[in-house]
Amino acid sequence: MTRNSRRWSRALPVAAGAVVLAVALTGCDGKKGGDHKSDAGSGGSGGSGGTDEKKTSFQLGEASPTQTNDGAKAKGKWTVTPTKAETGTEKELAASGLDREDEKPEVPVFVWSTLRHQGGDPMTVRDMKTDINVKTDGGKRVGELIVLMGDAKWRDDCPAVDAEKKLKKGDVEKVCTVYLVPKGQKAAAVELSQGFHSPPLEWPVKN
Repeated sequence: MTRNSRRWSRALPVAAGAVVLAVALTGCDGKKGGDHKSDAGSGGSGGSGGTDEKKTSFQLGEASPTQTNDGAKAKGKWTVTPTKAETGTEKELAASGLDREDEKPEVPVFVWSTLRHQGGDPMTVRDMKTDINVKTDGGKRVGELIVLMGDAKWRDDCPAVDAEKKLKKGDVEKVCTVYLVPKGQKAAAVELSQGFHSPPLEWPVKN
């Protein structure tokens, strides 16, 4: 078991001179803390209907139970519906414009999800997607790759996310998030962290 770590890397985008700064959160449990949790007694919507609050494993395309962030300044409710996850190639990573400092053999994993605001205060896309992680078939949990400066280029169907966009009740946003996993491993599941004290929700991936 390893401690949670934050990896920084710099890069020159393929088509621009700006510096790209990227962060990937990884660790033994894939949890980032915070106050996000499932709202007991509230089923997800926008997927396959209501869900049992005790359920922790779902099929891709099935909505999570309603998530809440009661400890945050903006208190909102939302659901996350991972719809697809695919493991990419080294060529895609090389073409992205990321020039990683450690140069570990890695490949990208792409996860497509639907975020649905259910009520409460308006929330940013960033806050609604921040707890989506990937677990590999090698047992490694990986957090989203975050590009802080500049842009990385991925697949045409995985455009950059407008993380600061605010959603209000009834709004729906489709997003694609990217994760770097060790070469030779594949995405085994998409996970949604429930904080330090509860197991993550899981959407198994069929490879």
